[in-house]
Amino acid sequence: MREKLRVAAYAVCVRDGRLLMVRMPNPDGTSVWGLPGGGMEHGEDPYDTVLREVTEETGYRAEVTGLLGVDSVRFITRGRLGRTVDRHSVRLVYEGRVVGGELRDEVGGSTDLAAWQDLTAVSGLARIPLVDAALALWHERPAAGRAGLPEA
Repeated sequence: MREKLRVAAYAVCVRDGRLLMVRMPNPDGTSVWGLPGGGMEHGEDPYDTVLREVTEETGYRAEVTGLLGVDSVRFITRGRLGRTVDRHSVRLVYEGRVVGGELRDEVGGSTDLAAWQDLTAVSGLARIPLVDAALALWHERPAAGRAGLPEA
């Protein structure tokens, strides 16, 4: 079985009770909401990754105001040629603040819409599981950097 590791960085940007989100289209015509962010390029620091990705996907310039924690997920998929792939995603979740730029949609990327969503409406959106994990980190601010763990 082939193993594939992906390290990525994402931003939780909340302003006036709204969360900055991006919409990702699926091949079947449906879409899901996620957070601005994505995979690190070789040699890139995750801090730089999250800043780059926020700008690419939303048009905004952001600053990192804190590291909320790490989310890790592992799952089995079918790769090209039907081969089984053991995928492991490690996602660093930062808190960010918009400091400039203009909201716009990404062109030619993995997302097709950037928007502010009311925090109270996020649970009703079709969204990737990372959104809930990141919001748990944002709410809990766990010392160990991982939501849902008992306090020491």
